[in-house]
Amino acid sequence: MSKEAANQMHSQIESTVAGPARTYANLMLDHIQQLTSLQLEAARAYADTGLQQARAALEVKDPSDLHSYVENQQKVAQALSERFKSDIEKVTSLNQTFAQKAQKIAQDSAREMSSAAEEGTERAAQALEKGTRKSTQAQAKGQ
Repeated sequence: MSKEAANQMHSQIESTVAGPARTYANLMLDHIQQLTSLQLEAARAYADTGLQQARAALEVKDPSDLHSYVENQQKVAQALSERFKSDIEKVTSLNQTFAQKAQKIAQDSAREMSSAAEEGTERAAQALEKGTRKSTQAQAKGQ
């Protein structure tokens, strides 16, 4: 195999398999990092809220404190509900963006593979034609 053919094969493998695989791996790592950050942020917010409410419960000393605490619990529950909804929307958005980017990588890779296959078929046909011509010429000289 000539050096040119080896370089061409390496280039095709890079553009059709290795490059897209690396791009997908980077996309996946970015996605995992974003999801992890979101989860840590949410866990911290939920834990802080829980600790604040535990401290507020410890401050209850009489019926009026209890009444205030119970009223505040409704506000806290509503805030947590809104936070949860927001977190779900963020995760959904991250997943949709990831899916769109992954689909584009797959489409680009398929396009590259198709192009490489067409080029390979064309080169094979040209090589076959060249070999046929040489064979025909050799037979003509032999007669």
